[in-house]
Amino acid sequence: MASIPRPKHGSIALSDGDSVVVVGLGRFGSALANELAQAGVEVLGIDTDPEIVQTMSETLTQVVRADATKREVLEQLSVPDFTHAVVAIGSDIEASILVTSWLLRFEIEHLWAKAISEAHGQILTQLGVRNVVYPEADMGRRVAHLLRGSIADYQDLGGGFAAVTAKAPPSVVGRPLEEVGMRKKHDLNIAAVLRADGTWAHATGQTILNWDDTVIVIGPSELAERFIDMA
Repeated sequence: MASIPRPKHGSIALSDGDSVVVVGLGRFGSALANELAQAGVEVLGIDTDPEIVQTMSETLTQVVRADATKREVLEQLSVPDFTHAVVAIGSDIEASILVTSWLLRFEIEHLWAKAISEAHGQILTQLGVRNVVYPEADMGRRVAHLLRGSIADYQDLGGGFAAVTAKAPPSVVGRPLEEVGMRKKHDLNIAAVLRADGTWAHATGQTILNWDDTVIVIGPSELAERFIDMA
């Protein structure tokens, strides 16, 4: 089966005073909206489910029950004035595409859209969405890596890169990292190290790892996984 393409994600680039519209308040959309709201960002949430709207009204700046597939509705809610938008609609692919197409016509500068399948993501990309996210697929991939046992945490960074947290492989223990040649030999970087006493430190060329250290390795996903498997 073909692998799901991973577009290189841009930054959502929020500044003071910016606000975000989130269309679709399912598990992904509501979690995203709540996280932004807790960080002090003004969030407009839009969904068709009255129960969800009622629940989210306690945490978001504004939440509206509305059909976001209609241009006039989006205009009434001043959505074209937003510089940041997230289409978090999942099960209704037609609605996802319709809403996304309107937001693209509004020329919203920072637009993200959730995809639930490879085909869905390809359509969004062809429409012109630069930032397509696959939350279910990414979570499944992360859990699969954790179940392997050698990896303590796995974060897909997009663009084929990952940040992997794991015990330091024997090949890097006892020597300065500049001598190990992480970049030259493995095309990877060790960004930080967790010592046995529970303290984190930035990794430098002079850092010497111990057997019980945990490291954060950043680089191409396949190379990072292969490197950690050397443990």
